[in-house]
Amino acid sequence: MTKIIAQGAEAIIELEDNKIIKKRIKKTYRIEEIDSKLRKSRTKKEAKILEALPIPGPKLIRTDTKNTTIIMEYLKGQKIADVFEKIDYIKISKEIGEKLIILHNKDIIHGDLTTSNMILNNEVYFIDFGLSFISDKIEDKAVDLHLIKQALESKHYKIWKDCYNEILKSYGDKKVIKRLDKIELRGRHKNK
Repeated sequence: MTKIIAQGAEAIIELEDNKIIKKRIKKTYRIEEIDSKLRKSRTKKEAKILEALPIPGPKLIRTDTKNTTIIMEYLKGQKIADVFEKIDYIKISKEIGEKLIILHNKDIIHGDLTTSNMILNNEVYFIDFGLSFISDKIEDKAVDLHLIKQALESKHYKIWKDCYNEILKSYGDKKVIKRLDKIELRGRHKNK
């Protein structure tokens, strides 16, 4: 039996026989040929990143580029977004930072780093690589860190500072953190 477990702007996520089926949604506001090409290229790119993951994440089972569908293993566990305040969030934040630096050392940028895109089952699993891409640019890695900061501030506002500081400490790449400071300065200047 197939069950829809999530639907976002880009895809419908279904659960069937302990497998996740991610189907990219057609965008009627785009020219059909462009939409088709975009969905196919994003499906290929996501599958390629899943195959290359140097950290725990969903295992790729099959890709159907024609139908812009990815089939991957279902990861049991809880979204960190739902349990963060109830668990040892400092320990989990440390693990997030450690796994993010491993990802970035392989030049994989997550692109949507939130606690909703992390599953906890004895350890932290990153999920939803739909906006991921390959880049060795320090700027892109710093933006990934900035995204997790914004997500923590809005979703976990009572504990975000402690969590974020622990992520940065365990992440540890001084060049990326220095660039992050510049990105945040730019953001402050825009708001004035």
